[in-house]
Amino acid sequence: MLIMISGPYRGGTNDDPTLIKNNLDKLEEFALDIFNKGHVPIVGEWLALPLIKLAGSQKIGDEQWDRIQYPVAHRILEKCDAVLRIEGESKGADQDVRLAKERGLKIYYHINEIPTSEQA
Repeated sequence: MLIMISGPYRGGTNDDPTLIKNNLDKLEEFALDIFNKGHVPIVGEWLALPLIKLAGSQKIGDEQWDRIQYPVAHRILEKCDAVLRIEGESKGADQDVRLAKERGLKIYYHINEIPTSEQA
């Protein structure tokens, strides 16, 4: 499965770069476990952040950031099989879950819920 890891990125940080980095680290913590279970993990920021930089964004929440950040996640969800929703308040992650449910994707709330694939 292609599994999006979704949780806080900007939320709860007041745009403090250190706290944002901590949130990204938390998202990425689950990637290897998902891979080791035989699946492909993806974090939306892995694709969005380079695009945001290329678009000339100067700061989080500016026009280019808003134009790219969430739409990238929504486009990724069109290709995903499931979402791992990690803990923490996040409007973006809640929106990811809502869209994933509308598309009939499986939503996991704990890494242990994700089954091991034969490819593991």
